[in-house]
Amino acid sequence: MAEPKIWCITSGKGGVGKTCLAVNLAFALANQGKQVLLVDGDLGLANVDVLLGLEVTANVRDILDRGADPRETVIEVHPGLRVLPASSGVPEMANLGPDDQALLGEVLASVAAPFDHVLVDTGAGLGPAVLWFNNLADHSLVVVTPDPTALTDAYALIKVLAQHYQHRRFLIIVNGFQGEREARQTFETLAQAAARFLDLHLENLGAVPADPAVKRALRSQSPFLGQFPQSRASQAVKNLATRLLGLDLTCQPAKMPTTRVHAI
Repeated sequence: MAEPKIWCITSGKGGVGKTCLAVNLAFALANQGKQVLLVDGDLGLANVDVLLGLEVTANVRDILDRGADPRETVIEVHPGLRVLPASSGVPEMANLGPDDQALLGEVLASVAAPFDHVLVDTGAGLGPAVLWFNNLADHSLVVVTPDPTALTDAYALIKVLAQHYQHRRFLIIVNGFQGEREARQTFETLAQAAARFLDLHLENLGAVPADPAVKRALRSQSPFLGQFPQSRASQAVKNLATRLLGLDLTCQPAKMPTTRVHAI
């Protein structure tokens, strides 16, 4: 069996809609017939379960602290889509030591094997868990909005991953834009800075517009892709999923040695 492709959905700044985007992208991939595992990688401030209205009885913390069975912790939320929830209000979970990181890598390996794609929704910023998940994954999807502070923080995250972890490929998603020109300018601003100062060529995976359907779905704790399938945001996320599946992933630059999730 082929190893699952591991995508880290990440951001430099909080409040850019990263978790909502991760949830809906996972649904879009599952709707295209893929087996998808969505991992809540915001280990101390989990939100995936909240966005989906899930009743969680066990999470990543229970696996690490008391040896809960990882396979029983995973929750099926949609045909082809399962969620591995994390804990909330536990700040020490965002700063796991080497032993817990190694154990978590083994946990992810054990649950990821049957899936085609693993999407990890990280926390925001440059914390140890964010960097660890990005280094563990095959590909980093950086979510940014037109907000100048979101751009600055996204650049900072890319800089750290490039200079300290030898990442050379970044897929950019512009979220919450008001017009095509704003989306294009947002990506170009980030791409030009990365090219000039980091010698990186960023890839534009696509953009998701600001859409009232997103907030309406958030209030009802359901993915907008299911509740409002014809909305502009839903159509954009479907396009993101199609582009993601069509990416040429055959040639990837080497990264620093790290715990890697293998199918077992």
